[in-house]
Amino acid sequence: MPILVVPTTAVHRSFLAAWDELGPDHERWMGARSITGAEEEWTRAQAADPAEFARLVDAIRAEAEPETELAPGLVHQTVLWFVDGVEFLGRLSIRHDLTPALTEVGGHIGYCVRPSARRRGYATQMLTQSLPIAGALGIEPALVTCDVDNIGSRKVIEAAGGELEDERHGKLRFWVPTHVS
Repeated sequence: MPILVVPTTAVHRSFLAAWDELGPDHERWMGARSITGAEEEWTRAQAADPAEFARLVDAIRAEAEPETELAPGLVHQTVLWFVDGVEFLGRLSIRHDLTPALTEVGGHIGYCVRPSARRRGYATQMLTQSLPIAGALGIEPALVTCDVDNIGSRKVIEAAGGELEDERHGKLRFWVPTHVS
């Protein structure tokens, strides 16, 4: 059964395969960048090196730590990877606070499922599994957004209990309870 885990080097091979599936137009969803004070971005070639991948994993994990200095205008986030064993299926970010931009279009929680793993209910599982984690971070309720024309993501958010507030800048904005019923 797939679960959300903190980023791990155990999924190196499948992480790279997912990156290849997304392609250059959508590779930002891999989250191969650090928002810590030095802001660093890894290329696909760099991430292929096991030592660099380990550095990437460490940098992503540090983003959740309150003592980690972040680049100006950014907020701490807990990044989780959705895995089945050593198979990377997707990523999810829980932003600990909302900036004005995140309030308008980004929200607290964002997620992406690799193309070969879509239409299997994984996005719903990811969002559902993340809600107690968001709640433990003091987020209640969580703002989750999707593009107006993304029917699949809208269904995922609604299945998790999301209630539509409004549309802004081409995004639907939902409030999702994070408490466990």
